[in-house]
Amino acid sequence: MNDPLLEIRDLEIRTTEKILVNRISLDISRQSVTGLVGESGSGKTLTALAIPGLLPANVTASSGTISLMDANGSTNLLQASQTTLNRIRGNRIAMIFQEPMTSLNPTMRCGQQAMEILLKQKEQTRSAAKERITDLFNEVKLPDPEGIFQAWPHELSGGQRQRVMIAMALSASPDLLIADEPTTALDVTVQKSLLNLLSELRERYQLGILFITHDLMVLKQIADEVAVMYQGEIVEKGTIQHIMNHPETPYARGLIACRPGLDYQAERLFTIADFIETGLPKTPEADTAETHHANKKKKDNAEVLLSIRNLDVKFHGRKRAVHAVHGVSFDVLRGETMGLVGESGCGKTTLGRTILQLIHNHSGTVSYKGLPLNQLKPGALRKVRKNIQIVFQDPYSSLNPGKTVGSMVMEPMFIHHIVKRKKEAEQAALELLEQVGLPASAFNLYPHQFSGGQRQRIGIARALACQPEFLVLDESVSALDVSIQAQILNLLNDLKENFNLTYIFISHDLTVVKHMADKLLVMQEGRIIESGTPEQIYREPSESYTRRLISSIPR
Repeated sequence: MNDPLLEIRDLEIRTTEKILVNRISLDISRQSVTGLVGESGSGKTLTALAIPGLLPANVTASSGTISLMDANGSTNLLQASQTTLNRIRGNRIAMIFQEPMTSLNPTMRCGQQAMEILLKQKEQTRSAAKERITDLFNEVKLPDPEGIFQAWPHELSGGQRQRVMIAMALSASPDLLIADEPTTALDVTVQKSLLNLLSELRERYQLGILFITHDLMVLKQIADEVAVMYQGEIVEKGTIQHIMNHPETPYARGLIACRPGLDYQAERLFTIADFIETGLPKTPEADTAETHHANKKKKDNAEVLLSIRNLDVKFHGRKRAVHAVHGVSFDVLRGETMGLVGESGCGKTTLGRTILQLIHNHSGTVSYKGLPLNQLKPGALRKVRKNIQIVFQDPYSSLNPGKTVGSMVMEPMFIHHIVKRKKEAEQAALELLEQVGLPASAFNLYPHQFSGGQRQRIGIARALACQPEFLVLDESVSALDVSIQAQILNLLNDLKENFNLTYIFISHDLTVVKHMADKLLVMQEGRIIESGTPEQIYREPSESYTRRLISSIPR
């Protein structure tokens, strides 16, 4: 370990009723990366927010110390005055967040908000501040730094927004950088480039980095030391190599094992509960190559449910038309899971929404059971939509916060005339909630009363309320913890068998798609550039783009 930079000792964080973080201790050194890993609700982010004194109003750090070291000794941040904290924030401690779209001000250009700390705390001139930020935009490898200085946040991709946040965090040359889930929901290629960037910046600026994540495979690429957090306590510490190779607690073993594997095809994924309950569960049986091939052969004789031919989708911008989907053709068989992978902006989501005619195609056809959906009148299309439903990526924004779970699940039943009486709808909704693993008490609750994984189960129940045959799953597990993700993937495979469903599974996570898909399409810049079984594409990718995607997967 290098020189100590921050020492946390016996930190307790609580509300008036409950202890949220229970007497944890953690060290962060200069020029090193300390990982803090655990599920949502384990206390990771609260620990991070306690360091610069940014805990929510109803939450307090009730005991312990957080000591920030400098040449003259140390400062206990828990007892520091507001003036001292204001001087330290940004200058010595900087923070980057999981979702830069919500932490960047949408009404300010990127360059203007990046300059704020220099203008207010460093008291630099505007020209000097602009020159510093433009240099940092170049250093974090943003294309066209001058152009991005003038751009609005919504005009940038997720990876570009995150680089703007990193540049902002570095602007005042801090000693400690807190990175709270900075790569969650990013493409594997963007994730890899950001991790490489943070490693370079750590060396160049001699930063100490606290890297918070739910994914140990991400930490394997960047961290020196790791602390595993579970229900407010640190249950295991060590080097990343020791934690990955010799995890001592059932919880750490579960975090490692619940990710899908690239080298085998498991029938079901492990979940954290499997390890907490039994310590070391029996390894799920992997499909042999022969079994997997036989399953594929069975589906080859199935009915073509969806047929896409020469599909083109264009969006007309201020200066030019953008070809979001270009010349796409493929078939999906009944009972099949078709995987669709590619980087953000490649056209995956546009293609998924065009299938449901939520976006209208410019040319080509979308046929469901031989019926051309893009030629149907609204009344006829509504009847078909009963059979084709979508589960969205973000359960926070796709559920109505003002409606109860029961009313949202029942609503499609009345729209599509599946039930006639309210009592019948209530019974059907309760059965659906049970099938997606939610208690009956969820019926009268609101979305904000549930975790992210539970909200995704609500979205799945709502989609199944129409009794569909076909589901488009649009990045439906990308923002979830790896442990919750495993539960949802197992659930989707169970529902597929129980309801005889057919899926299009859209994701940027290639390990997840390999676990789920029978066939795989690789998409780049609106085109399908490669197709085949997941095994074929992973073992012998024919395109350099596909090889780059596969090489970026954390292993």
